[in-house]
Amino acid sequence: MQTTKTRAVDCAHYINGAYVQSENGKTFENVNPATEEVLGAVAEGGKGEVDQAVSAARKALKGEWGNMPLKKRSNIIRKIGDLILERKEELAELESLDTGKPLWLSNNVDIDRAANNFYFFADYMTSVGTEAYQQDDIAIHYAVRRPVGVVGLINPWNLPLFLMTWKLAPALAAGNTAVMKPSEVTPMTATVLAQICKDAGVPDGVVNMVHGFGETGAALSSHDDVDAIAFTGETVTGTAIMKAAAPTLKKLSFELGGKNPNVIFADADLDDVIETTIKSSFINQGEVCLCGSRIYVERSAYDEFLERFTAKTKELKVGDPFDPDTNVGALVSEEHYNKVVSYLDISKEEGGTFLTGGKPAEGFDKGFFVEPTIITGLGSEARCVREEIFGPVVTVVPFDTEEEVLEQVNDTHYGLSASLWTSDIKRATRFSGQIEAGMVWVNTWFLRDLRTPFGGMKRSGIGREGGAHSFDFYSELTNITLKM
Repeated sequence: MQTTKTRAVDCAHYINGAYVQSENGKTFENVNPATEEVLGAVAEGGKGEVDQAVSAARKALKGEWGNMPLKKRSNIIRKIGDLILERKEELAELESLDTGKPLWLSNNVDIDRAANNFYFFADYMTSVGTEAYQQDDIAIHYAVRRPVGVVGLINPWNLPLFLMTWKLAPALAAGNTAVMKPSEVTPMTATVLAQICKDAGVPDGVVNMVHGFGETGAALSSHDDVDAIAFTGETVTGTAIMKAAAPTLKKLSFELGGKNPNVIFADADLDDVIETTIKSSFINQGEVCLCGSRIYVERSAYDEFLERFTAKTKELKVGDPFDPDTNVGALVSEEHYNKVVSYLDISKEEGGTFLTGGKPAEGFDKGFFVEPTIITGLGSEARCVREEIFGPVVTVVPFDTEEEVLEQVNDTHYGLSASLWTSDIKRATRFSGQIEAGMVWVNTWFLRDLRTPFGGMKRSGIGREGGAHSFDFYSELTNITLKM
């Protein structure tokens, strides 16, 4: 299989308005997961580069950016969105080369949503107010909002540009400066984003970026002069960041792992259920924190659902991310591929039955491809039911009563999202309010309004993002009491 790689770029750090290499000249290879070809070299940063980036961000906080009128800052943030769309074709190709996802998905979802994050917060920032209270004739109390300071933005590999902009846009809108740390396996679009910010008029030092591995993230998380860390990724890394940040009591925002339930009652519109569940199970190779990987179906609809769902899944084409007919591309890296395949082996040991998939995709000499997989016959204690696989793998379990399935839905360490399918509005209201998750979709999936709270409970995260929730995290309030 031949995948286009004409737009691949080498990735340097971005510090104080310029691309720079590591002090020791150290680099690592960026590998195309669909072909295993080397896309380019990535500068490998460490404590020295993090120190430089944080110093530049701290200085810029007190400079032009910190004194910039609100409307001018809003216009610059909007311009970032414009420039993302101007470079949409380039960014989409880089995203698919890095991640292995289909190009049509990068084009239709990732890049547009990245731009929209800047558009939304460019508008939102101009309407944010604060509190004011008059205490009889004694005093007036009012709040002043200011940026939290220098923020570290640590990003995952599944939606690299989209999720980085989801953090960077509100951070800049609130007046902060930032140090970005992209995933080491998907560095290219973040590298281009830094230049886009400069071209849009962001002053030097406001946006910085250091590439590297876990040690780089640890240096950022523990840095004395970093005021907050926003992280999206898996739960184990989240606990490490929390430990590193604890001595300096940094503000933390975490969106972590998920093992999300998809509950289907027999009275649901099965046509709509099947169409949406195919997406919520296998889009982006199942590498989405919000994918519904635990599917529960009321027993009277179980057989029909399985028959139709399996038939539709078998129609999905696994292949070249640059082929417009591809539905499922490559997993992001060899390491992650090995993890997903290991869970297929675990499922066999646990007594699972594969209705489709269950093995690496055939016909590929290179690349990290796995067939979309449906597993039945597993109990609630099975590892493949309880642990986050983060690939094109779902389990399907029948249930008889609302009480039974609610217990299974909530029997998890995770609490990110859930989907519920029913035509009974009373049941929808009653059941959704009892699900222990930060987000619940009823008769839909992945429908978002950027004003609403986004995030999880339990081991799926800390805090919420979106609208006022993002601004609360990226700013500090000072209450001022004026005696009358």
